[in-house]
Amino acid sequence: MVIGKQEQHTAIELGSSIETQRLLLLGGDKQLYPNSLTSREMQTLTALCETFLPSIDVSDDPTSDESVVGFYRASAPMAGTPERLGGVISERLKHPKQWLMRLTLWMLSTWIGTFVLCGIPSLSSSFPYFQSFPMVSHRKREEIVLSWSLSYFVILRMFFKSVKLLILLVFFTQVDDKDENLAWRAIGYTGPDPKFTIKTRELGAARQIGYGRTNEEEQEQKEEVFGPLHRGIINLNNPRDIAVETLRRFGFPVSAIHLKNKAPSSSSPSLRIRCDAVVVGSGSGGGVVAGVLAMAGYKVLVLEKGNYHARNDLTLLEGPAMDQMYLSGGLVATDDMGVLVLAGSTVGGGSTINWSASVPTPQHVINEWCNRYELELFDSKLYQEAVDVVCQRMGVQSEIHEEGLNNAVLRKGCQELGYPVENIPRNSPPDHYCGWCCLGCKDGRKKGTSETWLVDLVNSGNGAILPQCEAIKVLHKRKKGRDKNTATGVAFEFEYKGAKDICIVESKVTIVACGALSTPPLLKRSGLKNSNIGKNLHLHPVTMAWGYFPESPLPDSWPEGHKKSYEGGIMTAMSTVVADFDKSGYGAVIQTPALHPGMFSIVMPWVSGKDIKDRMCRFSRTSHIFALGRDIGSGTVKSPTSISYQMAAVDEENLQKGLAKVLRILAAAGAEEIGTHHAKGKTINVKKVSSHEFERFVKEESSRMIRDNSSPICSAHQMGSCRMGVDPKRSVVNQMGETWEVEGLFVADTSVFPTALGVNPMVTVQAIAYCTAQSALEVLRRKKSR
Repeated sequence: MVIGKQEQHTAIELGSSIETQRLLLLGGDKQLYPNSLTSREMQTLTALCETFLPSIDVSDDPTSDESVVGFYRASAPMAGTPERLGGVISERLKHPKQWLMRLTLWMLSTWIGTFVLCGIPSLSSSFPYFQSFPMVSHRKREEIVLSWSLSYFVILRMFFKSVKLLILLVFFTQVDDKDENLAWRAIGYTGPDPKFTIKTRELGAARQIGYGRTNEEEQEQKEEVFGPLHRGIINLNNPRDIAVETLRRFGFPVSAIHLKNKAPSSSSPSLRIRCDAVVVGSGSGGGVVAGVLAMAGYKVLVLEKGNYHARNDLTLLEGPAMDQMYLSGGLVATDDMGVLVLAGSTVGGGSTINWSASVPTPQHVINEWCNRYELELFDSKLYQEAVDVVCQRMGVQSEIHEEGLNNAVLRKGCQELGYPVENIPRNSPPDHYCGWCCLGCKDGRKKGTSETWLVDLVNSGNGAILPQCEAIKVLHKRKKGRDKNTATGVAFEFEYKGAKDICIVESKVTIVACGALSTPPLLKRSGLKNSNIGKNLHLHPVTMAWGYFPESPLPDSWPEGHKKSYEGGIMTAMSTVVADFDKSGYGAVIQTPALHPGMFSIVMPWVSGKDIKDRMCRFSRTSHIFALGRDIGSGTVKSPTSISYQMAAVDEENLQKGLAKVLRILAAAGAEEIGTHHAKGKTINVKKVSSHEFERFVKEESSRMIRDNSSPICSAHQMGSCRMGVDPKRSVVNQMGETWEVEGLFVADTSVFPTALGVNPMVTVQAIAYCTAQSALEVLRRKKSR
């Protein structure tokens, strides 16, 4: 196998022209953003894309079918990835170091910048010797890029991780007009869940011929197509008179203010709405509070920054789903690129795109929060009632009818080694064999808040949801006879006729539930001064290992040859073998992830263009297992996309111990080859080595440093940035969930966790939100009695 024609190193030959790129571009106008990168930046970006994913000739390999040959032959520039990626960097990427990335791209387009960043390998053997990065030969560029991955200079390691993540993610998620990607067939990926693709076509046909003859049948058909919230969604970007009339029909007093030659602002809004309670955020915290208050008879308005995606509108395509339903399109990372952070940003929040795990608050965590932090709430009958109520409302159960590849591997490996392994309670039925729930639940059987508490809100007739409305400030003022301010509502912005418009919601209580990354900035913008706001952020850092299980034609082979790594319940098994070191309540739980091609590609090591394509061709039978740490280390939220985080040494040790167990589990389950995600990309064939060689490999790979940016660390749980406590000097909210500074202002999301939880937080945050809702109800009842 040889690199195809890439040794001809002129900038023109490295990337096709803009016109040609547009012709070859996968995905047409889907997910395209305006590209404002300069021609110099684009030259470097094109060269980098070709370096990470080059064209490789494998036509002489008789075992390769047509799709595999096409995949190897296609380079990222041939697929139009640079142009698409330029738009993502220009418009979608909000990382605070974005300017540094663009500066580096520009520097690499010059000979002096290339020499500074690449050193001797960038020099030519002929005059003028110095050359820009796009002019360097492919072989030398691969050598340079690989050296960045473990460079002594942090800035180069950050740049490597950034461009690797962006290039691979865009390439493996971009789609054409048929919703296909040129790599998917070669790597054994079906794209969207086939059974729901067929179902969507059937529903589309049903919509064309009519919903049925009776109102009841029509309502059932609408719910099947649009989801149960369609009656409660109000889009303010509709014509003004329609939006105002709809709000009034829902029972919300609203006034439209006509501004003459004056831009709308929080002091002069164009709309003013009145309600009993305004809830900012619709996820596992906000959704619960909204449902409880509305069912109690109060008028509730829910503001959601993200959009509403009805069941029939879900594509189950990784790229579009992440772009539309994740915070910043899934492109959030800590300031040093040390941790990739995933958070939901859609109606239903994280509960819409999470992995179904519904683990009750561990008893050792309850004990710690009660004893060490003196929070009596967690030892109360109310909290136990809350856990029971939310589990019942979500239909939490632990039965599994069939297990997917990843979880079957985890379970078998643990059983072979004698490690504890248990079923994970889920908010989905036993036969919910769906690996696409991280992209939304197409059949609605995963009971996130958009299928439960927000449905209660809508069915009560007392509430409505305003999508694509971002809160900019909580309003509060000092009332006569009070020693501190009282919350009076929220100012939010939305897009109307192509411009930002401002609306004021006047309310009796205000509940902020934007999540641990967005709540602190909102409180700070609102004038709250508590020094704890934004601090004490915990991330549940995750590190992974993988095992390759080749398909076998034998009917009784294990694991079953028909199973794919991306299918089946995402989380059904869990091991606590390293979850409680030294009886401290801190350690790591072992679980399995959802990795579709884009996410799979960015966590796998990159050591060469050919190597990454080899790894991707084994995608569908590569099983992943991870260790999730209950972290003592913490960080600070400056904005939703600017996060600093420092993992503690003990957290690193816990993850290393967890990683050693994961490697053993994979081997014990029968993996042919195993490895970690460390940048060196070392692997071992378990079937061909001695026990001594295996032990040495496990020891070396699990003892590598994790905090030095050499391995990708992920986080899907963020918590603690507005923590609950009994002392305003050490916390942001009290046990009722009310802020110390402003009366009637409650926080109801994972930011109130006193410490990291150590397990999936959905049940815990919903239980706390249920308790907070009772406190808000007391305030509303008192105000009503007056």
